[in-house]
Amino acid sequence: MPKRPGEKELDTACLANDAWLTFIGHIETQYQTPKDCPRSGANSETEAFLRLKPDFLPGLKSVETCSHLIVLYWMDQAMRSLIEQAPKFDNRSHGTFALRSPHRPNPIAISTVELLAVLPDGLKIRHIDCVNGTPLLDIKPYFAHSDCVPDATVGWFSQRDERTRS
Repeated sequence: MPKRPGEKELDTACLANDAWLTFIGHIETQYQTPKDCPRSGANSETEAFLRLKPDFLPGLKSVETCSHLIVLYWMDQAMRSLIEQAPKFDNRSHGTFALRSPHRPNPIAISTVELLAVLPDGLKIRHIDCVNGTPLLDIKPYFAHSDCVPDATVGWFSQRDERTRS
């Protein structure tokens, strides 16, 4: 992926293999390439499916009582070397950890999704922003009383130049 002005790459030698992760399934969406995906799952009404491997299906017990879930997934097509990035919607670069970009040392993405149905092999959901086949890492219940922070801010985002807002 070509870098934009103001972006810096990380020396990937520092990316040690510290963690052991298991993909519990995959995500089925209508998006075939990263460019097809919405910038945020919240911007999409498109339905998708979380398909779990059979061994993990018992973990869905009681999930039907949840209206919303937090889904963590592995953006396997993302660059892992960008440490500063220049988002399309701002004229300045920012540190990777100040952004929600999938391009990061550990390309773990997170979306709060609406649960539409529990299926024999997984879940039908809405509000996710990844390509078809994306590896699924975890599913957690969304608790409005502890997961919502109404007065949270991201200063640089609200201070963007009017020309780059979208």
